[in-house]
Formats: sequence, structure tokens, C-alpha cells
Amino acid sequence: MRIFPKMIILGALGVAPAFADETPRTMNAQAAGYAAAFTCAASFNAGRGLSQIKGDELHRIYPDFRKAFAALPEPMIDRVHKRVSVRFADDMPPRIAQWRANLGCTQLPVGAKADVGAILPRLALDAPAYDATQNWPQGDHLARPYLTDSAAGKALKATVKSAFDRTRYGQGTETTAVLVIHDGQIIAERYRAGFDMHTPQRTWSVAKSIAVSILGIAVKDDLINVDAPANLPEWRSAGDPRAAITLQNLLHMASGLDSNQRGNRTDAIYFGGGRVVDNAGRGGLEAPPGKRWKYANNDTMLSMRALRTAMNDDAAYLAFPFTRLLWPLGMMHTTPETDWNGDFVLSSQVWTTARDLGRLGLLYLADGRWNGEQLLPKGWAKYVATPAPSQPPKARANGEPIPGYGAQFWLIGPRLGLPKGSYAAMGNRGQYVVIIPARNMVIIRRGFDDNGGARFNIAKFAADILATTP
Repeated sequence: MRIFPKMIILGALGVAPAFADETPRTMNAQAAGYAAAFTCAASFNAGRGLSQIKGDELHRIYPDFRKAFAALPEPMIDRVHKRVSVRFADDMPPRIAQWRANLGCTQLPVGAKADVGAILPRLALDAPAYDATQNWPQGDHLARPYLTDSAAGKALKATVKSAFDRTRYGQGTETTAVLVIHDGQIIAERYRAGFDMHTPQRTWSVAKSIAVSILGIAVKDDLINVDAPANLPEWRSAGDPRAAITLQNLLHMASGLDSNQRGNRTDAIYFGGGRVVDNAGRGGLEAPPGKRWKYANNDTMLSMRALRTAMNDDAAYLAFPFTRLLWPLGMMHTTPETDWNGDFVLSSQVWTTARDLGRLGLLYLADGRWNGEQLLPKGWAKYVATPAPSQPPKARANGEPIPGYGAQFWLIGPRLGLPKGSYAAMGNRGQYVVIIPARNMVIIRRGFDDNGGARFNIAKFAADILATTP
């Protein structure tokens, strides 16, 4: 990689910005922020080396960042202070991502120097003792072997293996992990070289389903009410119609808010070091709340901000996901990250393993009950898997079916050839947690699919798994 004389000009390279109102300089800063954030998290959350990161986390990324990436200098990894910096202009400080215990990596705002990392919110909380030798799912020991001896077991193993061949379930796909759980037991598990059961990856939008799980516990604890207005401070001015937006509107992707043309691209926060409070809730209404479905990262981030507002205790808010969901489930390799203002970016920014996601799937199969305790409200699994009043289109222009939508989960039943009542957490680059109550099964697939359009056919893969399973 080369250092540049003054500035990478995306417009001159023919790279279309993610949003029309962002300048080339801002886009350059975002490209550097992308490199810093992913290098930091993969280094310190996942323990991966730079050559691995360049081959996966920083490879096959959004097409509109690729040429800028090619001109960036190599990320500088400071292992003593656990931070990563990436230069993008001679007259500006580099983009910096700073790691903290429990909370992972946070991008500093554009223009900030490394010393700002010292004032980031922190969570001084020790995880409970975890005995990995306990039987799954409390630990990682498997009490019984995978189903490989029978004809069905061999067929299952072959199907799982085929997910890694980069062609059968989609050209340009890159599978890193597959986990199949049936009747509470792991019956198949496979990892690509460089990954194992304890190697986390970014969830991308699978994080949304983690967010709704955290919010479900908050509902059970009477901290929030999904039918009540979200009550964000930014919307409390007299006459602001956004004050009518309920938490349920946000969970259903039906806030009605302007979230740019592509609601799944919130680059100012994800890569630009922007705060949730400055970006996610600034838009005005485009439609009446509850009357229009539009997939929007902002809606998820705002739902978590509503929880922070309701708790009115930042230390308790930062601890809540860990003490009430992740650690009780044994999700000890899961790191939810925040912006530099201390708001969780739970629309995307979580690092976790296939096995930890398997535990989350099992929680939903058990209607929120875990190890004798009702973590989620009774009926929460049904709530997230019930079609929202407003729905996405049934098909794309090419006729390909689009799943329905519940509350931060996709509905993937008969429309996609799967049993009635099936639902899934889905994320960019091929992250999937498929929950099939009719078969008491959870299927997890992780990957680094080409961000230029490759799509792993999770419905076909899940159907093939079901066909091999007794």
C-alpha cells in the first residue's frame, strides 16, 4: 500500500459515495474509519493477525470503498494501547479505533487525536467464572458425538461441507462457520481454516436480533413498554410529531423516519465515527409511524437509545446486555460495541461466535427460558416472529421472494420453502441464525461473502439440512 501526497479523491476514481450529500473528503475519512474499526475489532476482539484481516474483514468490502482502500496506508496496530490508526490526509489526524475491555473497539470522531480514547466510556465489570468443560450449552464440551455414523449423519456432514465450496449456495460466497443444533444438541459443526468455536466475527445485522433480545428483557423488567412512545429527548420539543413514534414502531422497522434512500447504509456512524445521537434520530418523518415498512439501521439504534433514556443510568445501561443476557446464556465470546458517546451500535456492531449465536437461538426455541430462569418475557419468541403490520414487498424485481418481517427478525417460512413459523436473524456478508421451531432446530452460517452482490442461499441450505436430519 502507498502513502498519498495529499488526499484520496473518490470522485476522480469514479467511486459513487454512499449518500449524495457526503463530500469526497468525508468519504475518504469513512474508508479509513472502516479500516481502523475492523482491524481494531478483529485484532483485539478476535485475536486475528493483520494478514488474516486483510484477507477477510478488509477484503470484498462495499464496492464504493474499494478504490479508496487500495490507496490507504497500512493500518498501524498499537498493541500496547490497543488501538489502530489509519491515515487518510496529511492535514488531519488519522482515523483511530480504540479497544476497551468488554465494549470492544470504538472509532474516535474524525479529527480526534489518540488522547481522546482515554475519556471513552468504560465498563469495569468482571465476567463470571466460565467452565468451558461443562456440557453444551452451559459449556463447550459435547456430551455426544456428531451424527456421522448413520446414513443421515453422513448426508448431513456432506451438506455442511458443501457450504464451504464457494459455489453450491452462491458464487462468490465464503463460509467460515456452520453450526447445526437439533433438540438442543450440536449435530454438525465445521469451520474454515483460521476459525474455530472461539473465533468471533462481526455480526452485521444479526446484531438487531440481539438488540431485540436485550429489549425483551427490559420489557420483562418493566423498564420499557413496546406500546409506549420511545420518549427520546431529541423529540420532546413541543409539536414534534416524532414524539408519537413507539418502541414497537422502531422494532417493526416502521418508524416512518427519513433514513436516506438506503436505510441499511449508516456510514456516518459505522465508519465515520459519528454518534448515534447526532445521526440516527435527526431525520424527519416521511410516513406516519407504523404505516410504512422500511429497513433502517437507525430504527434499531434508536430503540436501544430509548432503553438508555428509560434507565437514566449510563453505567447500568452499559452493563445491562452482559449481566441480563450475554453472560447468563454463556455468550462469553460476544462483544457489543458502542459509539464514543456510549450508545450501543446494536444494529450491526457486535462480534460473536457461531456457538454463542447458537445459544441465542436455543433461548428462542425455549421461549426465553434458560437454565431454569425466564430471561425473556413469556411469548417474546412469538412476538418477534409475528408479522409486523407493515411488511416489505413479497418479491424483488427478478421474482426472488423476500422474507417477511417480525420484530428485528426475518420471517422465512413457506415463502422461502421452509416450515411454517421459521424465522431468522440475517446480516451482511452472509451471517445467518435460522430458527425452525417445527423441527426444534437452529442453523448458523457465518461468512465473508462478496459485498458486491454475492448472496449465500440460506433457504436452500436450511432446506438441504432439514432433508438430511431425522
